[in-house]
Order: sequence, then structure tokens, then C-alpha cells
Amino acid sequence: MLDVRRLRLLRELARRGTIAAVAEALAFSPSAVSQQLSVLEREAGLPLLERTGRRVRLTPAGENLVRHAEAVLERLEQAEADLAEARGGLAGALRIGAFPTATRAIVPAALAALARRHPALEPMVSETDPAAVAHALRAGDLDVALVHEYDFVPAPQEPGLATEPLFVEAMFLAAPAGETPEPSEGPDPGAVLRAHARAPWITATPGTLCHAMTVRACEAAGFTPRVRHQVDEFATVLALVAAGQGVALVPQLGVTGPADPAVRLTRLPVRRRTGLAFRSGAGAHPAVAAFGAALRAAVPPDLVGSRAET
Repeated sequence: MLDVRRLRLLRELARRGTIAAVAEALAFSPSAVSQQLSVLEREAGLPLLERTGRRVRLTPAGENLVRHAEAVLERLEQAEADLAEARGGLAGALRIGAFPTATRAIVPAALAALARRHPALEPMVSETDPAAVAHALRAGDLDVALVHEYDFVPAPQEPGLATEPLFVEAMFLAAPAGETPEPSEGPDPGAVLRAHARAPWITATPGTLCHAMTVRACEAAGFTPRVRHQVDEFATVLALVAAGQGVALVPQLGVTGPADPAVRLTRLPVRRRTGLAFRSGAGAHPAVAAFGAALRAAVPPDLVGSRAET
């Protein structure tokens, strides 16, 4: 009989590529991971791995077994959801990942509603960039997470995960108010960005989806942005723009609050789409479903109508 815990290790190896990365993600030692995978090979009765330098590649039999492992793990998530439903009443920890603008603008109201309806449930929020969510969910560090994608940075299809759409935001170019106005939106939306091709840019830190979005949007307009500052918090980004330190792309949730007369915002034909991610099979878990319902109720009114765009 194949061991589910070892199948999970094999699945993670298929995603991460090295035993060291699997060990770090799942809090094992590399030797423990190697030993468990060797046991799995003995259980399977044929080689599952091929070593190529520091990396490990799965054999065709190993890749096939990973596909079966995905199905097994999804059914286990469904079984846990059924058991939670049968127990009745939500209790215990719910580990939630959320990116900063959603953590500030939407999550608090959702948590307050969740506490009123399910006081025994203990939601635990960790700020997590969407680029890191897939590994955190598969490793079991998170149970559910808010993720987003941009028109220029579509989310990759992640094996073992499922998502549900929540809302869509507009994107804005933030520039110092004293600068020459950008051309209006027209048949060439890249003209708005090209008007600032020589300006210093403020982006998120490399490795985040927000950073990739800014770079790709500028490249699509025909230039590479000259990055001066790298900041992840949009309130700080807008403060830097107001101080004349550069221009930036900012999502709708990042520009809530009183308008700063020192910042001019130009709406762009670019969208950020936010969804709720969880392990495949876990969507019916009562705690995940309850959090999703609370989030939808907490979406600001000016975003509710944009759900249809997803």
C-alpha cells in the first residue's frame, strides 16, 4: 500500500525540482526526504526518480504516480470537508493568506462577520504575496488565500489548487500632479505609459506579481521602465509619487481614502482580478466556504459590479 505522506513528498518534488527545496518547504531534513522517497520507490517496485546534477527528475512512472497522487489528495480534501460538515459547527484554526491591499480593505470586515457567525472558528491571517500562495497551500501552511492576477501577468494553472473569482479592480497610473497631463485613453492605451518612458518608476519588489505587471505593461508599451524605488505598500508608493520621486501603477484598492492633490491618477484599460484559492477538493469545507461568503459580503460596493468581468 502506497503511503499518502510519501506521495505528497513526490508531488512536491515534481513542483519544486530539488530535494532541498522540498525539505525546506515541508520542514524536513533533506536526508529524511530522500529516505522517504527511497521507501516510496521500494513500495512502487520501480524507479521513480532520475538524478541530474543537483536536481531530480521524475521518471515516466514517477510522473504518472504524481497524477494519481493529485487525485488521491483531492479526494482526501473532499473527505475532510464531508467530515467537517457532519460534525456541525465551525471551530479551530483557519490559516488565511492575503496580499496587503486586501488585508487592509476587505479582510477585517470579513473577519468581523465570521466572528459573529462562527465564534469558535479561529482565523489566522498571514500577509502572503500571490506568487508564494501555491507552495504555501500545497505545503499545508495555508488553508485558503486571496490571490490576484493582472492582464499582463495571468495566473499559471497550479496543479492541486482551485480558485473562485471574487472581484475585479481598475488600474491607475499615479504621477505627480504638476507634470504635463498624459494623452487620454484611446486606440493606443500604451501612449499613456510612453508619456513617462523617461521618468523614474516606482515598482513593487522583484519576484512579486505587482512588479512583473509594471515591467510587462511598460514593455508592451515599447520601453523598459527605469526603476528608482521598490516599495510594496501602495500608500507609501503614492507618498513617493506626491514627493516627485517617480510614477507608478496602482490598483483601485491601493488608492482608497482622501485624494492627494499632489498625485494625478489616470485610469488605464488594465485590470487586476482577485480570487480565492484553496487546495483542490477543499472548496466545500465549511470553514473555507464560510470565509468565502464573508469576503464576498465585504467587497466594497464600487467593486461588486465588476465580478461579472471575471
